[in-house]
Amino acid sequence: MDGKAPIRALKKIGKFLGSSLVTGLLIAAPIYLAGLLLVKVAKTLSPMVRPLARLTPAWFPAERVISLAIVLFVCFLIGVTVRIPSGRKVWEKMQSSLFRKIPGYDLIRSFTQRLGGAAENEAWKPALAEIEEALVPAFIIEELDDGRFTVFVPSVPTPLSGALYILTADRVHPLDLGVTCVLKTVSHWGLGAKDLAAAMGRIPVPPSDAARDDERKVA
Repeated sequence: MDGKAPIRALKKIGKFLGSSLVTGLLIAAPIYLAGLLLVKVAKTLSPMVRPLARLTPAWFPAERVISLAIVLFVCFLIGVTVRIPSGRKVWEKMQSSLFRKIPGYDLIRSFTQRLGGAAENEAWKPALAEIEEALVPAFIIEELDDGRFTVFVPSVPTPLSGALYILTADRVHPLDLGVTCVLKTVSHWGLGAKDLAAAMGRIPVPPSDAARDDERKVA
């Protein structure tokens, strides 16, 4: 019996636990920080709304409810503001002068846009990539000047960790699917991969040069 087998098994378990922990932190941290920010701002507003809260029954936590409602209303106003042309211009100036100087901001922003069903660029576009003799779920990160693609291949079952490849265009097959389809397939150990394969089959394949020559001869 191979004495190194238990060590390899422990390494695999350790790698799985570590990658799962990192993925969980990447998902939970923004949610936690957003909640923490809401609670912090609501506490700051508590002294201001206290006189109004005294008009409500003692059993009702009016101070917290009113403070939270104000914070959510302000967030709603910000969301509405950035949707109008003037507000959007101000937001874009803030992004270009401040937020885009933060490393990874553009990539994370593009990823969240893809999750929301919209994106302004090609980053995180779902695809199937040819790695060795297989097709693997992947995301297109960017297209290089020479026509090649930088693709991110997520690992199973932690889609936010994986490997980067630079592949020629003929080895990358973009899919007309949402990001969640690829994430779900990877996190479910490949269950649902048939939808990815079907989406690739719906992409029209351009005829080869030889086929074009044959068509011209027939014509």
